[in-house]
Amino acid sequence: MADVIKIKETFPSVGMKEIDQINNIIRRSFKSKPCIQMTTKGPFRKQVIIPMVKDNIDKFIKNSLIHVTNLNRNLRNAKLEVLVNFIHSDLLGITVVTNKVLLNSNLLIIERYIKNLENIDSTQVESP
Repeated sequence: MADVIKIKETFPSVGMKEIDQINNIIRRSFKSKPCIQMTTKGPFRKQVIIPMVKDNIDKFIKNSLIHVTNLNRNLRNAKLEVLVNFIHSDLLGITVVTNKVLLNSNLLIIERYIKNLENIDSTQVESP
């Protein structure tokens, strides 16, 4: 609210609608970029949240079964004991649920796989 008062004092001829727009722009500019995050859901379930735009989410989820298989193959080829259980979408992006806690090297394997897909715009997928 203090920001709105400062804007009104600085620009007295500007209407309330424009002040709200300016205030929203200022607030949005301080938000940090989304990045891959890992959270724990129970003792045996781990999640990797990969932020991406809605168009990429829809394209990725259409073939999620194939992506689970390919991700597991890539993880197995790297001699890891981590397996992807399933993938689902939410408002932030896609969530990859694994059987174990992932290390940074595991995250890079998942990130490389997603960014190298042909139908996904890799500039709209955030890096860790």
